[in-house]
Amino acid sequence: MSRILLVEEGREAASVLLDELHRAGHEVDHIDDGAVALHRVLTSPPALTLLDVELPHVSGLQILEKVRARSDHPIIMLTARGDEADRLRGFELGADDYVCKPFSPKEVAVRIHVVLRRYAQRRSVVRPSVPITFGAVRGCAILDGHYLPLTRRESLLLRALSQEPGRVLTRSKLLEAAFPEALDVNERVVDTHIKNLRKKLATVSTAHDWIRSVYGVGFAWESQARQGA
Repeated sequence: MSRILLVEEGREAASVLLDELHRAGHEVDHIDDGAVALHRVLTSPPALTLLDVELPHVSGLQILEKVRARSDHPIIMLTARGDEADRLRGFELGADDYVCKPFSPKEVAVRIHVVLRRYAQRRSVVRPSVPITFGAVRGCAILDGHYLPLTRRESLLLRALSQEPGRVLTRSKLLEAAFPEALDVNERVVDTHIKNLRKKLATVSTAHDWIRSVYGVGFAWESQARQGA
């Protein structure tokens, strides 16, 4: 059983979620005010926070930004907005997942399970958790004892991803990391470099998906192989 904090202004949506999460075995506290929720998360953090974007007094994105300055505890954003920019902003601020309304309460329960499991795996690994080192020579990287010949862009992408294993980095973040001097590069160029980088990573292990794709958002580095892989 995990202690979940549900920060949701809508009573009907909150009630449905509360029922489903209780059935899933979680202990759930419900808060409908942004300022109160921010104080609770900072002073008595739960195992995971379900955080609505639209809240009175302090918005969900403001709460996320302030919490991330102090803690990496799991946060799943809830929003009625379908705007891609809002989802990307949430991930850039450090959200672990994003669910758009209307949503299935059962799906939210599954997402909670996945995020908590991933967080536990990340916390259980003593850093440095990623079996990768970068040499002084540009383009030189050693992953799990295997030498990888990388281009400058691939090396910069790999550094950015491997520094935060498990964390989803948006394409814009990765673009900043790989093209710090460029102002007019399309974000989709990241996909091309990731594709090439994956081919080189596959020479280390074809059973390990080193880079996880998050549809419409970006990519995350997985330092541990999936169970059963």
